Amino acid sequence: MSRRRTTSQWSDERLDVFVGNLLRTGVLTAAAIVLVGGTVYLARHEFSLPHYEEFKPSNLNSVGGIIHGVFSGSGRGLIQLGLLLLIATPVMRVALLVVGFAMQRDRFYVLVSLVVLIFLLFSLLGGGV
Repeated sequence: MSRRRTTSQWSDERLDVFVGNLLRTGVLTAAAIVLVGGTVYLARHEFSLPHYEEFKPSNLNSVGGIIHGVFSGSGRGLIQLGLLLLIATPVMRVALLVVGFAMQRDRFYVLVSLVVLIFLLFSLLGGGV
């Protein structure tokens, strides 16, 4: 048994289980929210026809707009919240790995995970071309 596993509260196996549970919970929660949002949307707009000839920009293109849509009971707002949670799940996984590797005092993997997290956040916040 290696020294790192005996001195660290966060063993590799425990970190793997925790990350796996985070991913599973995030995806299932996102799917449930999208399902509820889709049900609400279809219940309210069951027989309405889409108007493809006109484009109406949505207020659901920002986090604030999504939160407002959720609290106003919008089915589209719930769907967007579920999709936002689905996108946030792997980002949270990488952030958790940074913390887990730091607790294990594994500097190389902390650095690699931080670089990945920075690239993810940069691309999500519109820093890409």
